[in-house]
Amino acid sequence: MKIHEYQAKALLASFGVEVPRGELARTPEEARAAAQRLGGGVWVVKAQVHAGGRGKGGGIRVCRSLDEVSDQAGRLIGRPLVTPQTGPKGRLVRKVYVEEGLAIARELYLGMILDRETRRIVVMASTEGGMEIEEVAARTPEKILKEYVDFSVGIQPFHVRNLAVGLGLTGETAKKAHRFIAGLYRAFVEKDASLVEINPLVVTAAGDLLALDAKMNFDDNALFRHKDVHALRDTDEEEPLEVRASQFDLSYIKLDGDIGNLVNGAGLAMATMDIIKHFGGEPANFLDVGGSADREKVKAAFEIILADRPKAILVNIFGGIMKCDTIADGVVAAAREVSLDVPLVVRLQGTHVEAGRRILAESGLPIITAETMREAAEKVVQASRGKVRAG
Repeated sequence: MKIHEYQAKALLASFGVEVPRGELARTPEEARAAAQRLGGGVWVVKAQVHAGGRGKGGGIRVCRSLDEVSDQAGRLIGRPLVTPQTGPKGRLVRKVYVEEGLAIARELYLGMILDRETRRIVVMASTEGGMEIEEVAARTPEKILKEYVDFSVGIQPFHVRNLAVGLGLTGETAKKAHRFIAGLYRAFVEKDASLVEINPLVVTAAGDLLALDAKMNFDDNALFRHKDVHALRDTDEEEPLEVRASQFDLSYIKLDGDIGNLVNGAGLAMATMDIIKHFGGEPANFLDVGGSADREKVKAAFEIILADRPKAILVNIFGGIMKCDTIADGVVAAAREVSLDVPLVVRLQGTHVEAGRRILAESGLPIITAETMREAAEKVVQASRGKVRAG
């Protein structure tokens, strides 16, 4: 789960991480009032969308008068913002964050992620703040500093000291780096984050360290432990079909193809998409109904897939805990209830497979059956082109 910059900053501030003062605004009038309360002569108006590269897309505006704050907020709110990460359609800006201007001396980078290979948290830092870390890694990898932190001992003074030296921080600024990085680490661990990124981390003319921007992602599987974090979810920033799928505990990701998929198991779902591609088709989605699918869940899955207007649907099920006859019952019921109007290819293997196939055959529905992955993929690709029909 992702959250907005203003939410990430509020959360990090509760762990002692220094952030600039700012206020959220949903109208130009609110933005002007926020700037007036913040005081000073320079403000920054930032579009709040779940996408990076806002600066490149014109989503961050520096203002030097209250009128300019109001004007720039009006140019952002209610309009799509196109960045390198949004695609050509962009994302609708519904709110902006008005922040105090700072006297910036240096821009750095600081981030934390879970490294699954070493089973440790890796703290990354770079003197190349303000740039995308992927660009730095590709062009000047030697400028990326890494410290690996073992969960059992946590972040230690030597970790922070190594990073501070590598970033060229000295004196009081280096001491502040210790507090900053320690607070960031506590937030990462205690809130089950999967990513924390401060870009840029700025050193001000007075030697202070502040998170000028903040990005946080969280492990969805741990959100039940963090009601406060879950409450920050902004479904307006998510794909509507993915939001609907989450309500039925379905793992769904919308893709750009035209062949819908309903599969049980993430690995099988990935293999299904691969084999569809192999035979010249394009998957419209990733959809894993899990091992405990029932009639209601299967029906919801069909409705979500159909809402994306596919040209054909492939149901690929391996019956283990969830038996094939149970899945077949759900598929038949769902196909009838949702008024299925596109070709449906079904492949069943596993426990009670013969009973499942019999249910499909006796349903009277125009279902195209297959026994192997290869046959299923070939048939659904051909069906999406109008070349294969049931019967």
